[in-house]
Amino acid sequence: MTPEQQLARLGLTLPAPAAPGGNYVPFVISGNLLFLSGKGLPARPPGPGPVPKVGREVSVAEAYADARQIGLGLIGVMKEALGELARVRRVVKVLGMVNAHPDFTEHPQVINGCSDLFVEVFGERGRHARSAVGMGSLPRGFSVEIEAIVEFE
Repeated sequence: MTPEQQLARLGLTLPAPAAPGGNYVPFVISGNLLFLSGKGLPARPPGPGPVPKVGREVSVAEAYADARQIGLGLIGVMKEALGELARVRRVVKVLGMVNAHPDFTEHPQVINGCSDLFVEVFGERGRHARSAVGMGSLPRGFSVEIEAIVEFE
């Protein structure tokens, strides 16, 4: 089953890639490696008041869902860059950043949202090395931001 067929089986649709919000590109290809820029989701719509933090106003389950949605967006960028997801040989590395309350320690459980999706879509080729870290803040109030490196054929 191709990754596109697997996405359809899971009932998932790739979002349209968003234009970068600055002087950078959504991906860079170097040799047979695809470097994906960080993607994130705001914890809530912008407005007055403090930015919600994972482990305080945002639950692990909500942040996991955010990480899964970000993973779907990253797969969309892979498709844009490579044309066909079957060209993905291996998801090599994922860096997941969590906008967390200082006492929060469940960063890996949050980033599992993305990791689990990559394995669901790509099988063993989706299993990767990973870092899951906490941040004092992320751009635009993101609850989670994730970047990845992918090897392709």
